Amino acid sequence: MVKNKFNLFGIDESITEALDVLGYTTPTEVQKEVVPLLLEKKDTVVQSQTGSGKTAAFGIPVCDTVEWEERYPQVLILTPTRELATQIQEELFNIGRYKRLKVVSLFGKSSFQMQVKQLKQRTHIVVATPGRLYDHIMQKTIDLSKINQVIIDEADEMFAMGFIEQLDQIMPRLPKKRNTALFSATMPDAVKRLSKKYLENPVYVEIKKTGEQKKRISQYYQWAADDEKLSQFKDTLIVENPETSIIFCNTKIMVEELTKQLKLLGVNCEMLHGGMEQRDRTRVIKDYKRGYIHCLVATDVAARGIDVSDIKLVVNYDIPDKVETYTHRIGRTARFEKSGKAISFINSKDKSSFKAILAKEGDSLEEMRRPNREQVKEMKRPFLDRQLESPKLRKEKGLSFNEDIMKIHINAGKKQKMRAGDIVGALCQIDGMTADDIGVIDLLDISTFVDILNGKGDLVLKTLQTKPIKGRLRKVNKSNVTKYEQDLQKYQR
Repeated sequence: MVKNKFNLFGIDESITEALDVLGYTTPTEVQKEVVPLLLEKKDTVVQSQTGSGKTAAFGIPVCDTVEWEERYPQVLILTPTRELATQIQEELFNIGRYKRLKVVSLFGKSSFQMQVKQLKQRTHIVVATPGRLYDHIMQKTIDLSKINQVIIDEADEMFAMGFIEQLDQIMPRLPKKRNTALFSATMPDAVKRLSKKYLENPVYVEIKKTGEQKKRISQYYQWAADDEKLSQFKDTLIVENPETSIIFCNTKIMVEELTKQLKLLGVNCEMLHGGMEQRDRTRVIKDYKRGYIHCLVATDVAARGIDVSDIKLVVNYDIPDKVETYTHRIGRTARFEKSGKAISFINSKDKSSFKAILAKEGDSLEEMRRPNREQVKEMKRPFLDRQLESPKLRKEKGLSFNEDIMKIHINAGKKQKMRAGDIVGALCQIDGMTADDIGVIDLLDISTFVDILNGKGDLVLKTLQTKPIKGRLRKVNKSNVTKYEQDLQKYQR
């Protein structure tokens, strides 16, 4: 009996070992269809809903086929938002962790020079937003000559956000001999044209939303006059009393105003929109993923990188003007076989947009009445009590590796002319250590971080207290994830 069913794809043992740690033992529907196609290097167009496991569907074959020895990027993944780029980078880093794959993310409002320094090191996979990647191409700070696989993720959002012109500038600059895969939750005509333009005889895969999947999201709507909308929303939120929720607004001004109103109500909430500083957006997303925040008020762009499996309620405080956006929004709940609820507030100005949504969703959408005073009064105390509850902290995927992998910090880096080869050489001289026990090496200006695999961290840490690296004793200590992130942020500045 095969314990991990991903083994049936014939992928490298280091990949299945990482999948075991991540808890990925049985492929989802999209993974069953797509992984074999990408392993065979076939151009592929995939239509699949959010929450279906599509990042791993391309991440597993990508990590499996990358050649570690090659110094320059072999895979390019294009994605519309910074948050999504970070999420994909983390996922692929974890999948390829035992294979020692270096995954670099490139996006705006982050240090360009830091990205240049990362790209000068061995890099296997690049995850990028189109704008920032084009900047690197124009500055000649990235070598794309070895790219043999291209993934275009969230293609429908690429169009919605106006990135097609940049895609048209990037794609011709990539090697002609490559494989390309396009992923999209919806398949408007513009996405079909894109696939015909850049993919060669692609295989089309559509993972249809089954009746069972539709049942897992209970969809409701309420008619609400403009002057009643806020109070009606508050009453509904109190009665629903969700453990976790995302409230969608169409503008950052509305996000800010609604967040203010919810905090006055006593709600444990934070806001998320594109006008915020990147470090603040990153902090809010991490806090929400970890469970410190119950409610998130967000615009569409900012919320695209949130991958949380147990969001109970999605609210469309403002109705989106596109059916595809509605699909993406409600897809934040009922992920990975769980159930959830979506509630939309409609007024007279929303009739045309809502008519299109109704046409697509049909009987799945039910009208909901505003809660009465007695219901609100009865639920007010339990609602406020929930806001004061200690958070039920969620374990981040990457933390599962900590039992087997130790990240160590060495107080020497590029300014001390330290090279990856110096680190590998010193570590391989330790009795019981081989190159297979050494993970990703991050060389910064005055620091170096190294993943020590296979439970050999304590051995390395102890030995390097008295063993020189490049002719000198160095200060070496254990670096936890938080310290690593802080040091990396200092380096980026």
